[in-house]
Amino acid sequence: MLEKVLPTEIYDVLSEKVSFNALNEIRLRANKPIVLSIGSQRFFLSEKGLTGNIKEAMYCSKIMIEDIIFRASDCSIYSVNEQIKKGFIVTKGGVRLGIGGDMVEEAGQVKTMTNFSSINIRIPHEIKNCSLSVFNQILVGDKVCNTLIISPPGGGKTTFLRDFICQLSERNYAFNVLVLDERGELDLDNEGSIGNFSDKISFARKKIGFENGIRSLSPNIIVTDELGEEEDIDAVRYASNCGVNILASAHADSIETFMKKPSFKKLIEEKIFSRYILLSMRNGPGTIEGVYNENFSRVSKL
Repeated sequence: MLEKVLPTEIYDVLSEKVSFNALNEIRLRANKPIVLSIGSQRFFLSEKGLTGNIKEAMYCSKIMIEDIIFRASDCSIYSVNEQIKKGFIVTKGGVRLGIGGDMVEEAGQVKTMTNFSSINIRIPHEIKNCSLSVFNQILVGDKVCNTLIISPPGGGKTTFLRDFICQLSERNYAFNVLVLDERGELDLDNEGSIGNFSDKISFARKKIGFENGIRSLSPNIIVTDELGEEEDIDAVRYASNCGVNILASAHADSIETFMKKPSFKKLIEEKIFSRYILLSMRNGPGTIEGVYNENFSRVSKL
């Protein structure tokens, strides 16, 4: 998909000199050097590949930024404005382009974004079996525990969630799984790569997705990514009170940091989640640092 989005001079160097399997992010900023993230390391992109020398770096122009966004929207910025209002565009294949620029607000509501100045292209990877080491900590008996995956941005949360859904399917656990794919990243090819027993609602706010999904699709489990807003937390509490199990993720770099987040106070106090899994980038994205119970006592360290 990147060949359809990136300028030829950038894509050709990436495809010939850099391993896409190792690439996590491409950072493009107007009139600044192009930066690549590989694991926890940062490199400049040069015509010869990776470099630490800024003098050899390739630069991105503002025109390139605008052209990439235009291509990613299938030549219709208007058609993806609902995504742009949230600061991103997702292409087929689950590639997300985070966008920097000027937010346009009216009456307290974001209407669109203009004057695009930067793009963060996150490259999704399927890491088969990455959830297996803690699979039996989440699936206890015949029940999936309410589980929250915690890591810093880019720490492997989405990859973990995707793999766990597939592991359930491959082991023929016929739970009805509702995937609330708000940013279009969980289902990589948008063609049902998320297991044989899964339904999907994409690009909807979690509040709407939870309420409509529970009403219309009767899930046993809801899987969703990146809880953060108060509205998201209320949606999780609503689903739990309906008897639906939750597998979700949130940003934090440690259990201690997570416990200080005000928006999660009610969930913590009510012990909605009985499992917390902490990921880091210590040995690359998705490094499992530990599994904790509802009291934040360590269940397992791997």
